[in-house]
Amino acid sequence: MKRTLDQQRIEFSNRKFIATPLSGLIVWMIIGFVGIFLSDFIAVWPIFIGTGSIVYLALLLSKYTGENFLDKTKPKNEFDVLFLFTVGQAILVYSIAIPFFLVDYTSLPMTVGILTGLMWLPFSWIIKHWIGIFHTLTRTILVLILWYLLPEYRFITIPFGIVLIYIITLIILKSRKKILISPASNVTRN
Repeated sequence: MKRTLDQQRIEFSNRKFIATPLSGLIVWMIIGFVGIFLSDFIAVWPIFIGTGSIVYLALLLSKYTGENFLDKTKPKNEFDVLFLFTVGQAILVYSIAIPFFLVDYTSLPMTVGILTGLMWLPFSWIIKHWIGIFHTLTRTILVLILWYLLPEYRFITIPFGIVLIYIITLIILKSRKKILISPASNVTRN
């Protein structure tokens, strides 16, 4: 039986959404610790490599969170495809970050920190929950504030600021109410 887009959206929205933000939290924490202990010249590499690896770490973590992104037995969901497009969008924004980085290498935590966080905005629309809007807006504002206020600590404060946003996001995702299908096929919140 073919599922409607509304049914697929509900299925997508009722997922845990723990593996990917947990992956982002881990990667940005590592980036922050590298910023503490190593020079800025070296600290740029974990930003490039780490943020590019978030999706792969999330694939691994999903096996342990019960989400199992690679499970081929799950029915196809169009919102998975849409979400992959948002991931692709986040990757493409490196075309903005790299030229700015070549002019001012200290811009990298700001540009990558903001641009890769933009994928949370459409996520909010998909799951009909405010968390993605909160994540994107708070992350953008916090990263900008830290970039301007603490220029000598950009490779430390910005990553740890992003970690803080991820912690809050994970708490909210864990406690959010799921969307249910009522017997009359109307969408309701639990």
